[in-house]
Order: sequence, then C-alpha cells, then structure tokens
Amino acid sequence: MFLRVSREILLAFFLAFGVLVGGSISGSFAAFLTKASPFMMMRELVKINRIWSIVVAIGGTFPTIRVIESGLFGGQLLALVRQFALIISALLGAYAGYWLIITITGGE
Repeated sequence: MFLRVSREILLAFFLAFGVLVGGSISGSFAAFLTKASPFMMMRELVKINRIWSIVVAIGGTFPTIRVIESGLFGGQLLALVRQFALIISALLGAYAGYWLIITITGGE
C-alpha cells in the first residue's frame, strides 16, 4: 500500500514538473520561429501554465472533488489524506518547474 501511494506521489510531482518544463521549452520554439525572444516566451508560458500542470498531475478536477467529497462525507479519511498528499506533491512539482525555468531564463 505504501509503495503504491509513494509511487502516485512521485508521479504527481514529476508530471507537474514535466508539464511545465516541457511545455515552456516546446512553446519557446514558436517564439524562435516568429523571431520573438524564446526566453521571454518561456517565462510567460511557465506563469500561465502553473495551474494547468497541477490539474494534469492530479488527473483532472472531477475525480479529485469526488474523492474529497467521499473522504469528508463518507468517512474515508485515508482517501482524503492521500488526495491531499497528491495535491501537495503536484504543487511542489509545479513550483520546482517554475523555479527551474525562471532560473534558466535569468529571473524575473
């Protein structure tokens, strides 16, 4: 059980991280092709897509809301704790990806 939960937590972290880093790098190619600044585009994209990386990492909003609702009103406290751990992990992954891209591109 613990191994499965830790696997899901790591998956949420790296999925949010990868969505931000990969999305901002691949999006900067469009700026390169249109003769705009790729670094500025990377900074813009990483700011815009932070929340979307978290949503992707936790698997969408409705299943998460359903699990939280069943945890609160159905008495499934373990499911509620697990879902909050996944959300926190996705937040940390998104923040790590944000920090990496902002650092690479020269800060704000």
